[in-house]
Amino acid sequence: MDSLLKHMVDMTGHRDHAMLDLSAVAAVQELAGAQHTRVLSLAAVGPARYLRARASVDDGGAPRLEDEAGPGETLEAYPELAACLAAQGARAEAEQAGRHTMWVPIWRGELAATILEIARAAPFTAAEIHTIDGIVGVYRNFRNLLEYSERDSLTGLLNRKTFDDQLARMLQCAAEQESPLPGQPERRQKGTGHEQWLAVVDVDHFKLVNDRFGHLYGDEVLILIANMLQSSFRAHDRVFRFGGEEFVVLLRSTTLENARRIIERFRAGVENHHFPQVGTVTVSVGFTCIKPYDSPVVTLGHADQALYFAKTHGRNQVCHYDQLVADGLLATVASNDTAEFF
Repeated sequence: MDSLLKHMVDMTGHRDHAMLDLSAVAAVQELAGAQHTRVLSLAAVGPARYLRARASVDDGGAPRLEDEAGPGETLEAYPELAACLAAQGARAEAEQAGRHTMWVPIWRGELAATILEIARAAPFTAAEIHTIDGIVGVYRNFRNLLEYSERDSLTGLLNRKTFDDQLARMLQCAAEQESPLPGQPERRQKGTGHEQWLAVVDVDHFKLVNDRFGHLYGDEVLILIANMLQSSFRAHDRVFRFGGEEFVVLLRSTTLENARRIIERFRAGVENHHFPQVGTVTVSVGFTCIKPYDSPVVTLGHADQALYFAKTHGRNQVCHYDQLVADGLLATVASNDTAEFF
């Protein structure tokens, strides 16, 4: 009982989705005696649905956030889970080669974008299922509260209201990774090249889409692009809708080459996607490194400058602020008065 209460307190003490996921897998792993536990995201890309791990824990290990990019595994690879979702069921179970797996969808109305997966050698007893249901109930209710206050109603992405807090956390993280002052201990291994990144995405000629096809098709374009953003970036990156046709992505610790590759893959995916009725849609992207002692206004201004350069030099491209400055194509400024974010 003490362990259960401790996990419940830990789960409800977070205001961050990633930390809540870690608390949930830790609680289920211990209390269900599992060998492996994962929190999975379920996302649609066109007619197909994909599963991608957000957090996981193995027997004897520490809970961890997953660093997956790309859409993940197809739902078709999990027929028991697919049947459960089609029937809006409470759980699905399967046994293969002596490994028993249970999937518990986290329903929000008629939608289940999050699924808990629990695997172990022994079958699940009625008492263990009862305990799991209790943990899942707390996790579901608290997650839904966070979702309600943090999500954009059209796309399901994080909304503008949550951006400031998320960026402040990344700035703090970047500051903690900086080299220490003289006399202070070293806080990270130098030379890894891992940084935090901010990307601003804008749909090219979106007003023409609304004017030509109507706002319903315009909204569908935004929803599809939001789905592509979620499937293109890693589970622990953060994607926001700023309003209109503007989106912002916070990429957690990664290299410049990897950040550019992920962003470019998303841009190409949009260009090659056929949007119903509308046809071809493209996006322009500007991105910048999040420097620990820059203010949020300066960081956004840099990304917005890179985006403005992309849109005024042909659109449908990805521009890196620091590279533009190094090439003499942009002048370094403290902030961008033309930015539309404030």
